[in-house]
Amino acid sequence: MGYRSLRECVADLQRTRQLVRIDAEVDPHLEAAEIQRRVYQAQGPAILYARVKGCRFPMVSNLFGTLERTRFLFRDSLDAVRHLVELKIDPAAFWKNPWRYRDVPRTLWHLRPKFVSSGPALDQRLAIRDLPRQVSWPDDGGAFITLPQVYTEDADRPGWQHSNLGMYRVQISGNQYDERRLGLHYQIHRGIGVHHAAALRRGMPLRVSIWIGGPPALTLSAVMPLPEGMPELTFAGALGGRRVRLIEAARGLAVALNGKLLIHADADFCITGTVDPELQLPEGPFGDHLGYYSLRHPFPVLNVDSVTCRKDAIWPFTVVGRPPQEDTSFGKIIHELTGPIIPTVVHGIHAVHAVDAAGVHPLLLAIGSERYVPYQPRRRPQELLTSANALFGQGQLSLAKYLLIVAREDNPDLDIHDIPAFFRHLLERIDPRFDVHFQTSTTIDTLDYSGSGLNAGSKVVLAAVGPALRRLPAELPGGLRLPDGFRDPRVCLPGVLAAAAPTFVNEPDIEVERAAATFCAAYRPDDPIHAFPLIVLVDDSDFTARSLNNFLWATFTRSNPAADLHGLGAFTRQKHWGCTGSLVIDARRKPHHAPPLVEDPEVSNRVDALAARSGPLHGII
Repeated sequence: MGYRSLRECVADLQRTRQLVRIDAEVDPHLEAAEIQRRVYQAQGPAILYARVKGCRFPMVSNLFGTLERTRFLFRDSLDAVRHLVELKIDPAAFWKNPWRYRDVPRTLWHLRPKFVSSGPALDQRLAIRDLPRQVSWPDDGGAFITLPQVYTEDADRPGWQHSNLGMYRVQISGNQYDERRLGLHYQIHRGIGVHHAAALRRGMPLRVSIWIGGPPALTLSAVMPLPEGMPELTFAGALGGRRVRLIEAARGLAVALNGKLLIHADADFCITGTVDPELQLPEGPFGDHLGYYSLRHPFPVLNVDSVTCRKDAIWPFTVVGRPPQEDTSFGKIIHELTGPIIPTVVHGIHAVHAVDAAGVHPLLLAIGSERYVPYQPRRRPQELLTSANALFGQGQLSLAKYLLIVAREDNPDLDIHDIPAFFRHLLERIDPRFDVHFQTSTTIDTLDYSGSGLNAGSKVVLAAVGPALRRLPAELPGGLRLPDGFRDPRVCLPGVLAAAAPTFVNEPDIEVERAAATFCAAYRPDDPIHAFPLIVLVDDSDFTARSLNNFLWATFTRSNPAADLHGLGAFTRQKHWGCTGSLVIDARRKPHHAPPLVEDPEVSNRVDALAARSGPLHGII
């Protein structure tokens, strides 16, 4: 059976030597976050911070720090969840092998929440000032809750059956936030946004219940990309191996609220309140998972009604930043569980991979089919483009900025998680005259500042089908030259060249166009540089080419397709853009981009001391 509480989970990890307790006092302001980042990079254990400076509650991090530990947390239920997914794909499979699915009836029972009159989450009353003030990066705008489970219901269809449980960061100090109001940040295309819109349309406040801690199944369920209308509470019951216990309209907590208020009975902490229908306040900055700060913008305000906790409460937290970080494990386990269902949602799609090293949403790889004209030699993508448009209409996949898609028929053994092999396959086949398709002036990830404004940018599909058109160089060819001002060519991957480009001085819009135009105009059709179908203009080509992760991060988080994708021999015909030579991505940092995340040197020195021979983290980081 799954864990009944976070403390039970922590005790189990400690018993199996997958958690280390630190008894030295740790500051939640930057120090705990740097410890977490270093422990994660070392693929170390979960960490229990027994003494937290300025707070009476212990904290825990890195619970999901490795895929192996994440699987361990749900070892009793993963097979049952996989069996449910299998039956979702093929219900007839049950009758072919009933014994394999003998755990399904019990799992189905766990899908429905259990309503109780009370629970540990209501043991004690407290105030926002009593919570840990955990700050992750030096320029963060204040303290944030980084592992919240934010529960809302649809005003049009109230009740848990149409609820949403999402992980949306919550600012609890800084800016204009205080004991009675918090900052509630959520990205576009999230379930809470649909609920917020419904509440505003009906002229009623959006009621919110924020849960922190509790069984780890709730935390993972809050980040699951489930279809709209499918409640995460059901998935949490299946994954946790027990029904989620909810308290309905607890005494004293539903003051001035219409309808029912639901609280997770086994949470460690619970904050309840309503979203102010008229007020928005600046939220942020916050060091985010693309590796940059998300900046200060107006976001909804939560008016706090109550804060409660259990007697033995533990405060869980995570740290995001340039990937990979702890949330990478979320993505991996989610793919394991839901990857097989993708072909049933978008017919013709066999696999998708949101690339973590590129910040997830900036780069999506896909393998599809090209079956529209089987009697003709395939030369241009057709069904692949239909499938690409379908992917852009699927939940969080709609936030993809670069979508690279190829046909399975051309290489049935291609592994979508082998990124160098995928790039090689696409770049050998892509015809940039026909295979580049833009969506301009559209929405992109809220956290992506490469576009023209908040939530505003563009998308592009690069599709490739058919036999290889070229051989990709893995080394610099003889006679390669760069225009004046460009330097240090480096090969990132076969067929991918990085070149250092001039940095910005002024007039950024003009300089973006000028640099790309200068580079693209410098080459004749027979120039050796055409051997590279993809060229990336960067600030530091040595850094970009040093590792695959550097190439992915620098290229796809620092470019907006409509503004930054150019080509040698570019043309526009019947409003279709193409080029006769290499594709060129301007991936330099631009003045409107958000700043990257950098640690505080003094904090780094303190953590170094904890890792010294006599320190509690010696041998761990």
